[in-house]
Amino acid sequence: MGDLLLVRHGETEWSLSGQHTSWTDLPLTTHGEEQAKSLAALLTGRTYALALTSPLDRAIRTAELAGLTGAVPEPDLHEWDYGGYEGVTTVDIHRARPGWDLWTDGVPPGPEGHPGESPEQVGARADRVLARVDAALAADGGDVILVAHAHFLRVLTARRLGLPPAEGRLFQLATGTVSRLSTEHGRPVVAEWNRRA
Repeated sequence: MGDLLLVRHGETEWSLSGQHTSWTDLPLTTHGEEQAKSLAALLTGRTYALALTSPLDRAIRTAELAGLTGAVPEPDLHEWDYGGYEGVTTVDIHRARPGWDLWTDGVPPGPEGHPGESPEQVGARADRVLARVDAALAADGGDVILVAHAHFLRVLTARRLGLPPAEGRLFQLATGTVSRLSTEHGRPVVAEWNRRA
């Protein structure tokens, strides 16, 4: 059985400044493009049974620059909908709501079409992705790779390990990195985390 590789897209202006970035589809910075290119060294030599990306350009571009061909956009890999906190930093949110925590307090509704999501809603999307992952891994055709976003991949990791979605808070994820989820004695485990070339 193969492994599940998680790739967080390269740096953007907002990931650098700490602004919550969901549907705002910013391009990679020059450094983010270099991060993405460097990932090729970690991804070559593997056979992929399934390669999926978020539908957002920053993830698709990261996959391309990393040399990942044939990756299919998957809407469920979209980043957490931050609602009214899109583009806002945690520091700024704390000025109005001291002690606020995304994982427990959620987000206020945003503009039309962006109502915000709870950890459970993001977890439901992650579970749908993991069902596709499991089917591909069961076919024993190689690894599965997902190119997406920090908070979504953190929730997906929690779900893979049998934890509630909000426990994604335990898995800090840096830009332009590869993480690997595997199995040990039939149980899912974190085999590598935040690896850079």
